[in-house]
Amino acid sequence: MSSIEDFPKYLYEQYNSFRKEVPSMTKSHRFIDNLIYFLFPFKIDKKCTLPLIDLNLAQLQLDFKDLITPLESILVEPINDLCTKFFNEIPGIYESLTEDAQLFVDFDPAARSRESVILYYPGFYAISVYRLSHVLFKLKIPYLPRMISEFAHSKTGIDIHPGAVIGNHFFIDHGTGIVIGETTQIGNNVKIYQGVTLGAASVDKSMKGKKRHPTLEDNVIVYSGTTILGGETIIGHDTVIGGNVWLTKSVPPFSIVYHESKVVIRNNKNFSKPDNFVI
Repeated sequence: MSSIEDFPKYLYEQYNSFRKEVPSMTKSHRFIDNLIYFLFPFKIDKKCTLPLIDLNLAQLQLDFKDLITPLESILVEPINDLCTKFFNEIPGIYESLTEDAQLFVDFDPAARSRESVILYYPGFYAISVYRLSHVLFKLKIPYLPRMISEFAHSKTGIDIHPGAVIGNHFFIDHGTGIVIGETTQIGNNVKIYQGVTLGAASVDKSMKGKKRHPTLEDNVIVYSGTTILGGETIIGHDTVIGGNVWLTKSVPPFSIVYHESKVVIRNNKNFSKPDNFVI
């Protein structure tokens, strides 16, 4: 490859070296947003009627089949069976999401209503995409769960692996910078703030398929900037983890864990400052 004139041929050869039996990224992004609009039609500027909801459901089912058709040779079940199983989970997901939205209202003084949470809270959008992509993950559909979860990641800054197991009444406030790894287990009524990492203690390919991310039991609160690592790390129920904490070991139930640092407040008069600050 010596010039730009030769580059198209090189690209074509490279294209043929990649697996082409993959879902369309563009279609997957459109599908997940249309599915969320189906669940909460007031998010888009359309008059909602029962016939329109029925029509949208039928179209979503067709779109889903079209989306996974390129994967047909490697799917563990027929496309029609997977479509039926996925959409049979939708009513339960809707119920979970309305409970999640209500927790935002109950806990966040800035949340005025469930409608406001559903309309524009990034944490709720990330949870919505997670709950849908987790079903796809359990159905062992390749590529699609991560394509959808990474779409939410790009929009919100919240990275939730679709393999994570998250209970009911989940709350994410602000959310930017949150990372929840593949084998994380989170109980019910858990609240997480921005900048929290639930990660692995080390990155090693040999850990594939093993429990390498922490467990948070029921009623845990994790404040901003905290990092919790390791598959054997269990945060006991009803525990509060303060901000900027680094944890690699388990914590018993009903604990309060915090990082204590020294903050000095003094009068600014007659205080000799350095000539330069490097920020």
